[in-house]
Amino acid sequence: MDINKLIDFDRWLLLAVNGSDSLFFDALADALTTAATWIPLYVALFYMVMKNNASVRRITFIVACAGLCYLLAGAFDDGVVKPLVARWRPTHDPVIGWQVDVVDGYRGGNYGFFSAHASNTFSLAVFFSLLVRSRLLTVALVTWSLVNCWTRLYLGVHFPGDILVGILWGGVVGTAVWLFYRRVERRHASGMQYVSSQYTVTGYQFRDIDVVISVLVFTLLYAIFRACLVL
Repeated sequence: MDINKLIDFDRWLLLAVNGSDSLFFDALADALTTAATWIPLYVALFYMVMKNNASVRRITFIVACAGLCYLLAGAFDDGVVKPLVARWRPTHDPVIGWQVDVVDGYRGGNYGFFSAHASNTFSLAVFFSLLVRSRLLTVALVTWSLVNCWTRLYLGVHFPGDILVGILWGGVVGTAVWLFYRRVERRHASGMQYVSSQYTVTGYQFRDIDVVISVLVFTLLYAIFRACLVL
């Protein structure tokens, strides 16, 4: 496939999904793309880990693995890949930059390949999904990641290709970190598998998973409420 045709298609697709004339969606995307909005979710995930792991060593190790996801997915992208590849963000692209719908003057940094939002959130979604083994939590965290991906397209700071590669890399990182976690924990594990209506097979209580889901839902409702205030 001609790489130039692929790039042109990426540009066309971005312009097709970028922005709108809606103040509500402008404010919603702005709220959802802000890292601080999701602090309650991170606290809820920590609460779930703390409640379902008896030793400080294991809790610390899981938190460290989540940090490793961030380091390999987002920090590696921002510090190495973006400056090395040096692909312009849509808002700085010399061909279509003037066509991109910008919200509140937000254009991001110069380079956008690949999306750290996509890779960070998807790596965490994959890691915690494999760790906990709850279908509901998996759906919730993948949805959370995709919502973050949507905001980057809506705000015009990433091409669809940036998002796709970010998701793929995040999936690889999340899986690799979980495999690393499982290999280390096998030395300390009892080999027990939970068969209960109250626990997942890895020993996480459904009621604690429900806390994470509830916090995620309330965070989305907060972002919607905040966006309504601009109308």
